[in-house]
Amino acid sequence: MTVNTPLCFRGKNILAPMVRVGTLPMRLLALDYGADIVYCEELIDIKMLQCKRVINEVLETVDFVAPNERVVFRTCERERHCVVFQMGSADAERALAVAKLVESDVAGIDINMGCPKEYSTKGGMGAALLSDPDKIESVSITLWLRSCHSSYPQVEDTVNLVKRIEKTGIAAIAVHGRKKEERPQHPVHCDVIKAISEAVSIPVIANGGSHDFIKEYMDIETFRKATDASSVMIARAAMWNPSIFRKEGPFPLKEVMQDYIKYAVRYDNHYTNTKYCLCQMLREQLETTQGKKLHAAQSTQEICEAFEMADFYEETTAVLEAKKTSLETKIQDEDDQIEDPDVIKMAVRFDKREYPPQITPKMYLLEWCRKEKHPQPVYETVQRPLDRLFCSVVTVADQKYRSTLWDKSKKLAEQAAAIVCLRTLGVPEGKLCEGENHLINKRKREDLEHLNNRDHGKDIAEPSHKKANFTEETSDMNVPQMPR
Repeated sequence: MTVNTPLCFRGKNILAPMVRVGTLPMRLLALDYGADIVYCEELIDIKMLQCKRVINEVLETVDFVAPNERVVFRTCERERHCVVFQMGSADAERALAVAKLVESDVAGIDINMGCPKEYSTKGGMGAALLSDPDKIESVSITLWLRSCHSSYPQVEDTVNLVKRIEKTGIAAIAVHGRKKEERPQHPVHCDVIKAISEAVSIPVIANGGSHDFIKEYMDIETFRKATDASSVMIARAAMWNPSIFRKEGPFPLKEVMQDYIKYAVRYDNHYTNTKYCLCQMLREQLETTQGKKLHAAQSTQEICEAFEMADFYEETTAVLEAKKTSLETKIQDEDDQIEDPDVIKMAVRFDKREYPPQITPKMYLLEWCRKEKHPQPVYETVQRPLDRLFCSVVTVADQKYRSTLWDKSKKLAEQAAAIVCLRTLGVPEGKLCEGENHLINKRKREDLEHLNNRDHGKDIAEPSHKKANFTEETSDMNVPQMPR
């Protein structure tokens, strides 16, 4: 296991990893109600390796953000020493890369070897790993992790596999007491979990008791004793009402749902995920008036209105927006203080609707530099951590240019910088309103020449607009973030 402070897996009540349920609001709520350890939902290794780690100063979270700007995993200091990151992986090297990516923000790493759903097994992950003990051993040795898996058809096979995994140095193992082909409605095999508990020295975490055992807090201990396990992991019973972890007894569902919504708003949880989790809690009450309002909700604000929490939404979002504005002002002030005074600036943005197809300011600037025998333009682009927007500085003939407006992509920021340079130099930038476009005419002449050569059987020359000297120069290097 990769850990900051080693987790103890004995005598613990644990929130199980659940797809679409184990996001930050549910994890924090479970901790509030008494859970000792919480798991995130299974996240696929390949998807995580595409993410960038971003400090979200407004929400005070650490976000792992995909290229499409979607937050794949969000965590915070409150759970850092008790959250376990579960990944789906069938490749030891990828699993290790993900572990290194998240290790400073979580308390442990978990490999899913138990999920029987197709989205997991079709990639050789989840329960599919059970058919490949060598791969399980390879991943476990590489990570030295805590693993989670289901049962083999034969108890002896399951026990032998667990013994083999134990030798890799894992910290604990969770056993979902059902076979790969079984589902929640099937009885949990307490005898199999007990056999494993008796066969190994590492902590065994019993999972799968929501249907047959766990209806209230005292039932958690009953399930633990029936399996002789070190700890108990709870999935559906916690999904239905996370206050199952309260020794004093569960809270009324209405209060639990309101507590959940508060976390969802506070941490900007996507409304579709919030809506899904609330629907799991409502269950048979989905046909009530409140249930129908929830089902119809198309935003976090509408969800809050369905639960009579409109005032809370307005107050919380206003606080977050004010904090964002304050941080943006601070960053801009710092930016202005440290910025090179020799940079020429304008407030401009690139709008491709104002330009002919396939014609951009960067192309015009590149052609102008070659015509004037200057080195090609050099673009330096940075990303701002607060809002993940981009700013680019272009250097032409030893002079730097940039737009004061930040853009949502590296490409847009570079085009804006090119516009500032072209306008400063008094050079056309290719806009439709500028009239006749010499680059377009040049392309037309080259294309016509190309067709004539082909008609006369001459060697076909590649149209010059497809050559390097008429393409935009773009660096393949990763965009650095602004220092904080």
